[in-house]
Amino acid sequence: MSSSGNGEDWHARDQRWCALIRAAQDGDGAAYSLLLSELLPILRRAVHKKWRTPQDVEDIVQDILLSLHAVRQTYDPRRPFTPWLWTIVSRRIADAARKMSTRSANETTVDVMPATFADYETKMQEEAINDQHTVRWAISMLSEDQREAIELMKLKGLSLQEASAATGKSVAALKVTVHRAVKAMRKNLIRKV
Repeated sequence: MSSSGNGEDWHARDQRWCALIRAAQDGDGAAYSLLLSELLPILRRAVHKKWRTPQDVEDIVQDILLSLHAVRQTYDPRRPFTPWLWTIVSRRIADAARKMSTRSANETTVDVMPATFADYETKMQEEAINDQHTVRWAISMLSEDQREAIELMKLKGLSLQEASAATGKSVAALKVTVHRAVKAMRKNLIRKV
């Protein structure tokens, strides 16, 4: 990791991050939140050096944060924080490169897309699902948490971070809630049609 400042700056920052993650390991949510907010712009810059599309950068950064969250208890506070962090970062970037390579190897380019819903009955079902009333009904069938997550992220267009700030839930919890909400809506819509 390169620094625009000198090594002293990174050493001081590393010590600060060590203290924050140690406090987080002891259950200090505020310290953990502060650590993540300090890391977020640095992680974005690091990933942006390898990936140019904003969506890919955000997806990889989210993977890094989820990994960091999942393994935070494995950090040894007697060791420097930054090398431990950059190991996670480099592995998530490598994972993303592998996924992209695999996906690219299996994709084909098509000049004309075939009609996916040629059958009249299927078209009618699709039109029913697109009916705003039906969608509102499906949203109303969700739990309060799921409904709030869908309204904030899918209807109002808030980012994960904005929705997290609005609800007080972690980004990871919101991702799970939205995923489950979409799955529940899909089931409800299929039943209704």
